[in-house]
Amino acid sequence: MTYRPYHIIGENRPSRWLVTCDHATNTVPPFVNDGSLGLPPSDMNRHIAYDVGAAGVTRALAEMLDAPAILTNFSRLVIDPNRGEDDPTLLMKLYDGTIIPGNRHAGQKDLDQRLDACYRPYHAALSDLVNRRKDTVLLAVHSFTPRLNGYAPRPWHIGILHADDTRFATPLITRLRQEPDLCVGENEPYGGHLPGDSIDRHALQQGRPNVLIELRNDLIGTEGQQRAWAKRLAPILEQVLTDSGL
Repeated sequence: MTYRPYHIIGENRPSRWLVTCDHATNTVPPFVNDGSLGLPPSDMNRHIAYDVGAAGVTRALAEMLDAPAILTNFSRLVIDPNRGEDDPTLLMKLYDGTIIPGNRHAGQKDLDQRLDACYRPYHAALSDLVNRRKDTVLLAVHSFTPRLNGYAPRPWHIGILHADDTRFATPLITRLRQEPDLCVGENEPYGGHLPGDSIDRHALQQGRPNVLIELRNDLIGTEGQQRAWAKRLAPILEQVLTDSGL
């Protein structure tokens, strides 16, 4: 079977929304060290390899918003699509204290191969989807680990990340903070913008409305939890978009 670096769901759905999942899977393509980065399953199944639970939330949100979705089919450790091509963390050799054996001696040839086979096709397809209508709203779904090695626990249930364009993010944060059981972070657990990242490339540079949602991955570990979060967020997202006038 021919390797495909992304999956598109509901390409012809009519919604303004486009839901993306940059870190959907821990897949290592067969042309990368014969399909292995030299890590044990315990490492490949945690946050260093992909955004745990984010793909399920993405699919459910896209369904509930009647929107298309695009999801990567390669681990962030193969190459990180949420980085600019000149970002030094595009191909990680060390992540959260773990050395990545399959990347340890990776050079420019390896980087070029992964750019051409994974990163660039994904962004080309994302660009086609985002341009399918002039009023697209880009919704990026990510997840974060409850705690990095050596750091304090993260209290947030959900984080809304943004750069300078806060037209959608600010009212969404305000609305989410009305939910009494949610701890909502703004640009937490980390800042919401890197030059050349997916939001920058496909939304900010074109002035498109956008938002990046981070969910704590211990809250979305099962399909039931993923659908519950999507069911909760979808009407909030729709209402905020309507009220914003964007």
